[in-house]
Amino acid sequence: MELWYSENHSRDVRFSVRVDKQLYSGNTEFQRIDVMTSEELGTFLTLDGLMMVAEKDEFIYHEMIVHVPMAVNPDIKNVLVIGGGDGGTVSRLVRYRTIEKIDLVEIDSEVTRVCRRFFPKLTAGLDDKRVNILFEDGLKFIRGKRGEYDLIIVDSTDPFGPGEGLFTREFYGNCARALADGGIMVNQHESPYYQDYADSLIRTHSRIKGVFKVHRIYQAHIPTYPSGHWLFGFASNRFDPVADFDPDRWNSLGLKTKYYNTELHKGCFALPNYVKELLDNA
Repeated sequence: MELWYSENHSRDVRFSVRVDKQLYSGNTEFQRIDVMTSEELGTFLTLDGLMMVAEKDEFIYHEMIVHVPMAVNPDIKNVLVIGGGDGGTVSRLVRYRTIEKIDLVEIDSEVTRVCRRFFPKLTAGLDDKRVNILFEDGLKFIRGKRGEYDLIIVDSTDPFGPGEGLFTREFYGNCARALADGGIMVNQHESPYYQDYADSLIRTHSRIKGVFKVHRIYQAHIPTYPSGHWLFGFASNRFDPVADFDPDRWNSLGLKTKYYNTELHKGCFALPNYVKELLDNA
């Protein structure tokens, strides 16, 4: 008998993976957590039945959410990661020796516990001495912060359930106030392809656009995410991610990556026309 994991990407499209073994299943006060293995994808994590992390392509998401802002301003010292309990974002950040402090705010401690068990390489960066892990609500945490961070990475789930509050205008306004002068905020921005995701994208874009002077969208190809076409948002009141980007400076760091490079950095901000039209209508 074959076991398959399936998730709906729209009402008419379903994504399925043949599962070798289910390693973990449990419910927390926030969500359901499942861990499975697949011949094709390796070990993968789902939250409430939605793919969050797969060993085969997690590097794409985590490299793009970290290296793009760090390449625009390599002088970043204080970083806040909201969400990201799987450790992938933090494990890329700790490779930058110039970063002095990383606060990770994750609402569900069980996500981190499970990922430490089943994704040891992904979570290795959580043990860096510069990392402070706080298991609390990022929406509440950010309200009391003023001018504290050079970079905020919103590594959230989709805009419902535990992640719903991380897509509001209030939250983005609080992030802007929590940033130091010239700070940068980066967030996962959903997919433009399927209508429900595109609607979330438009709402998110319109809310951030009203808070920051600079708000640019960039893209990556993540095969296990709906449609594979995934967007990120870059927001700042000082830095433009293309005009203020110095590729030679980032390349001089000698960081080895599997997806991100400085040529891709420039190109990922060049968007297809159908995406531009979505954003123009926001």
